[in-house]
Amino acid sequence: MLEQTPPTPAVDVHDVHDARTLRALAHPLRATLLGLLRAEGPSTASKLGQRLGESSGSTSYHLRQLAGFGLVEEVPGEGTGRERWWRALHRSTRWQTEEVVGQPGGREVVEELTHQSLATQRRLLAAHAEQREQLEEVWRDATSLNDWALHLSPDGARALLDELNGVVERWRTEREEPDQPLVHVLVDLFRLAEYPS
Repeated sequence: MLEQTPPTPAVDVHDVHDARTLRALAHPLRATLLGLLRAEGPSTASKLGQRLGESSGSTSYHLRQLAGFGLVEEVPGEGTGRERWWRALHRSTRWQTEEVVGQPGGREVVEELTHQSLATQRRLLAAHAEQREQLEEVWRDATSLNDWALHLSPDGARALLDELNGVVERWRTEREEPDQPLVHVLVDLFRLAEYPS
C-alpha cells in the first residue's frame, strides 16, 4: 500500500504565522528531515537515521516534534508501533518576516532560518557542481545558474520577487510533471551594502 502513497505532499504551501513554529523548523536536523520527506517521499525514522548518520531514536524524536507543529504525520495504516512511516504534509513552508519579527524571539529565529536557508542553497549548488558531469547532456543543457543585477526600489524589488515566485507557483500547479526527476529552483533577490571583494 505504501507504494500508492503520493511521494509529493498534496498541500503546496503551509503558511506559518508564529515564531514558535519557526523555532521548530530552525533545528538543522528537523529541517533536513522535513526536506528529505518532501523531496523523496515517506520514510521511517530508521531509514532517515541511516541516511543521515543519526540514531533512529534521534530522528524519531524530531519527527514527533515536527508532527506536533503540523508539518509531518504518520502515514495512516502503514508500519508498526516500532517502525512508523512518516510523510510531509506540505511541499513548502513560508512566512512573512514582518509578521514574525515583532514576536518574542522572532527576529532571532528569522536570522537563524536565513542562515540555514543559505547553507542549504550552498549545499545544493555544491552538489550540483560535483554531479554536473554525471548528468545526461540534455540535463546539463537545461541547467541555468543566472546572476542578474537590476536597479530597483524596495517596492520594485518586492514586486519582482512576487512575480518570480508567482511564475514558479504557476508552473508547479499547471505544468509540473510528477513522473519526471525533481529539479531545484532557487529564487534569490537581495541587496548588498557593499559588493564583496
